[in-house]
Amino acid sequence: MAQPARPPAGYPSHNGAGQQPYSNVFSLPGPVQNQLMHSPDGQGYSPSVPGSYSHQTPAKVPPHPSLGQYNYSGSQNVSQLNSYQGPGQTLNRPPLAPFSGSPVQQTGPAPQVLLPPLQNSAAISSAGSFPPGATPPVLSNWQYSQAPTSQPLGSQPSHLAHVTGTGSPQPPSSLSGNTNPPGSYQYAASPGGPPLQNSYMKPGSAPPPVTQPLTPLHPPARPPLGPPPVGGPPLIRPSTLTAGPPNTQSLLNSTASREGDATSAASDGAAVQNSYDALEGGGLTATSHPSPAPPNVKMNRSVGYSYPALPPGYQNTSAPGAPGMQASALQYPDGSKHFHQPALGTNHLSASMGALSLQQEGLRPVNLLQERNILPTTLLKAPVPNLHEDIQKLNCNPELFRCTLTNIPQTQALLNKAKLPLGLLLHPFKDLSQLPVVTSSTIVRCRSCRTYINPFVSFLDQRRWKCNLCYRVNDVPEEFMYNPVTRVYGEPHKRPEVQNATIEFMAPSEYMLRPPQPPVYLFVFDVSHNAVETGYLNTVCQTLLDNLDLLPGNTRTKIGFITFDSTIHFYSLQEGLSQPQMLIVSDIEDVFIPMPENLLVNLNENKELIQDLLKALPQMFTKSLETQSALGPALQAAFKLMSPTGGRISVFQTQLPSVGMGALKSREEPNQRATAKDIHLTPSTDFYKKLALDCSGQQVAVDLFLLSGQYSDLASLGCISRYSAGSVYYYQSYHHKHNPVQVEKLQKELKRYLTRKIGFEAVMRIRCTKGLSIHTFHGNFFVRSTDLLSLPNVNPDAGYAVQMSVEESLTDMQVVSFQSALLYTSSKGERRIRVHTMCLPVVTTLSDVYLGADVQAITGLLANMAVDRSVSATLSDARDALVNAVIDSLSAYRSAVLSIQQPGLTAPSSLRLFPLYVLALLKQKAFQTGTSTRLDERIFTMCQVKNQPLVYLMLMTHPSLYRVDNLTDEGALNINDRTIPQPPLLQLSVEKLSRDGAYLMDAGSVMFLWIGKNCGQSFISQVLGVPNYGSIPQNMTHLPELDTAESIRITAFISWLREQRPFFPILYIIKDDSPLKSSFLQNMIEDRTESALSYYEFLLHIQQQVNK
Repeated sequence: MAQPARPPAGYPSHNGAGQQPYSNVFSLPGPVQNQLMHSPDGQGYSPSVPGSYSHQTPAKVPPHPSLGQYNYSGSQNVSQLNSYQGPGQTLNRPPLAPFSGSPVQQTGPAPQVLLPPLQNSAAISSAGSFPPGATPPVLSNWQYSQAPTSQPLGSQPSHLAHVTGTGSPQPPSSLSGNTNPPGSYQYAASPGGPPLQNSYMKPGSAPPPVTQPLTPLHPPARPPLGPPPVGGPPLIRPSTLTAGPPNTQSLLNSTASREGDATSAASDGAAVQNSYDALEGGGLTATSHPSPAPPNVKMNRSVGYSYPALPPGYQNTSAPGAPGMQASALQYPDGSKHFHQPALGTNHLSASMGALSLQQEGLRPVNLLQERNILPTTLLKAPVPNLHEDIQKLNCNPELFRCTLTNIPQTQALLNKAKLPLGLLLHPFKDLSQLPVVTSSTIVRCRSCRTYINPFVSFLDQRRWKCNLCYRVNDVPEEFMYNPVTRVYGEPHKRPEVQNATIEFMAPSEYMLRPPQPPVYLFVFDVSHNAVETGYLNTVCQTLLDNLDLLPGNTRTKIGFITFDSTIHFYSLQEGLSQPQMLIVSDIEDVFIPMPENLLVNLNENKELIQDLLKALPQMFTKSLETQSALGPALQAAFKLMSPTGGRISVFQTQLPSVGMGALKSREEPNQRATAKDIHLTPSTDFYKKLALDCSGQQVAVDLFLLSGQYSDLASLGCISRYSAGSVYYYQSYHHKHNPVQVEKLQKELKRYLTRKIGFEAVMRIRCTKGLSIHTFHGNFFVRSTDLLSLPNVNPDAGYAVQMSVEESLTDMQVVSFQSALLYTSSKGERRIRVHTMCLPVVTTLSDVYLGADVQAITGLLANMAVDRSVSATLSDARDALVNAVIDSLSAYRSAVLSIQQPGLTAPSSLRLFPLYVLALLKQKAFQTGTSTRLDERIFTMCQVKNQPLVYLMLMTHPSLYRVDNLTDEGALNINDRTIPQPPLLQLSVEKLSRDGAYLMDAGSVMFLWIGKNCGQSFISQVLGVPNYGSIPQNMTHLPELDTAESIRITAFISWLREQRPFFPILYIIKDDSPLKSSFLQNMIEDRTESALSYYEFLLHIQQQVNK
């Protein structure tokens, strides 16, 4: 079996890379150690002094190997990190002026509010803190360890210092803040949210700022990542589907990563603080620990400093958010007034947990072989955690944050017995209609673990709160005592931060290492003969013209264009030119940037030139006979152009790159598309991954639009987006004449892409209660350290997943919490922090674990894990592991929970759909066998699995089927004066189809409207607008807009379904003799299809294995 591509030397472990030292029968050779990287010359950070951009690339690159030439003989170091502000520097900021905003419960302007005077804190400096402006001496225990560590296979020794204990440093990100100068913050609502409301405080109502003593910046030790599971290595159970499937635990605990990276090793030496952790915090401890790290490092004395505090101001708006950090070290005089713990928070939760009644429905045994109609008639909702109602109403929305098990097992041994994966699925930047946004100088966080204060902390009294993740007791900062919503002093537990599980903070300047990045958009177009033939340039340029004014941004928005065939063409849009000037660079082996100052220009100041270029581009290359494609050099040029500022590159490609760096050769053999040795799921070169890592280091993301009828090696090309936190779009066989439905799809999806909310230079960290450990991440990003995700761009349509384990027994804990924090720069230049917090109960019995199983979340996490297994091992291994996940969990339930052994195949009600969903995964294009799936199509589906939020992934896996020839208004939704029918869901089997009816199948990215031969005449005429069945056109893809009740209902229903998602599903209207009927039947999961079992046959196979 060919090995997957190894990571380039000098790059740390990345998403999907298991970081657990599990033994695994399907692991790649190893275990190999993953370096936690930090280097004076790390991964492509701007060498500029903080606060400035290193603008303007030289017109000609020096002859020796440099940034864009990618002579990767060893570690590729793009630029210096040593200019970033380190731990010994204090950031000063002038006081912020209060601004306008409005309380949640108020409709008019808030009355003038006078805050009580703050305690004089200037003299209360704690040890280790320094006055503003002073530079603290370097702490004596900060060492730079040069201890050698084992290397990933095929890599070279790294010069990068290793990190202490369980944490690891993150290379700095460039972080940004407000476009307005500090001291004059005025905030506008972000795109996608409701307008800002009135201020909680009128200008002038805040007291003067008070300098606070300095608080620790270093987070506490996190639990080491990736503990071994309790018990021995997984067993291998023979399977009748394929030989030698691994046991479930092989999939659940797989160390085999897509790139061959494995565990993280801690080295002897102290934590080296860098800018990511200096801003977001967490994961690092300031004291040395011997290597290997102990199972759970206890909290250490915090070392570090904090920033001056400023008067608070709040607003409740709908807007994007990101993670913030700030804790106050103020010390308060004794004698605060008596404080009554409110009925919310973990104190009340802990007291009330024992009295809760369990919803036993989830445990009801279901005989799957007898109960065939188990699919609910409405869309399945996430299970509700078994918490007190006062706590549950504060919990995070499951659309944003959900766990595979809503009852967390107390020990890893209990989790292992359940044979179910433990993990989280996130949709952190989702568009929200309501989002509380807080602007305050003090973002209250735990001084140890850097958790943001949230609804699940405990207030011990008015002046102290206990962290719900590490249990440290923290002081309540003076500013936090005042609640701007109620305008009452002394009620910190009623502040918005403690009343909302999802909240967004406007981050103060401490969260910035350079001025806010302007929105920069660079478009890179393939203009080879093949590209011109498809006609895509007309669609893309026209869509861009129509939406130029809607690009997220402000007066600083920049835009640029590059086109390429066998040469690279730049476009000077200098002010004063009468028309755009084309500059051609034919030396693709040594790419340089001509006239760099005029290639990325201000959108508002140069709009006419930009519009002229977009109108001219489609015609400029119509007579081109150039068939070569120099995609690699074009991307190198784009990277050089973008690296001074960061931003987004949108590249449109129509064929296999054929010349220059990154040139590829066809690897697809149609007759061997799904053989056991499906090795072409791995990249054929690491050029695109290395370039993506360089892009990530400079805060550049690359989005790939592949419009191709030929094999284009998406397995290799997709790396440019995957590792830079970009997105992949694939339009198979795109042609403006031969495939016109793709034109509409591209138009609609491109409009969404261009106008949706965007966050720049983002980082995300997920924290969990002490005792739990995160060990593997899934999604498009780069893991800068063990737990900090680098996201040069973040968009509202991206999902993420993480795998977890129970590292220490959760004894004496009745609940645990999880918190994700996303720190980003909005398109308006504001630094924001979006925080989601979720609370779940801890259970001690296996039956309770099954009771809280979230079958959709489990399926989504297993799908992500199976993609990694397909790439690191084989497609066959991944399929076997999925099947065994069902066998093992139902076997464990049968042997350990069922008191009376029953005949048949029994599952708890909570997992009754598990076999059906796994069968659906096996029939999905990512994992199905047979030769009908093209390789690029399979890879694209795998990309979707890794990057789509759960709700879209489930729809793509298990489509929804509705009968639509008899729609009524009964139970209909009423949205904006539209009546949306809600027909019941049907099982995916031809048994459920009647020739007398019409059925709509919603498969996520595509819809089918199947018309039965004997469908009613009235439906055909009043909905399809044709006289009879025979008159229905063969290639019909649109419903006519007819003024009939039936037409209005079905049109409203289909439009409503389309509005629920960020991509545009094409509607195909099919009859019995339509060529697309096979695609429709392929989605009938419960029926036998090409080389795949029917649902009933699959259940019999599962039963046979369970009963062994």
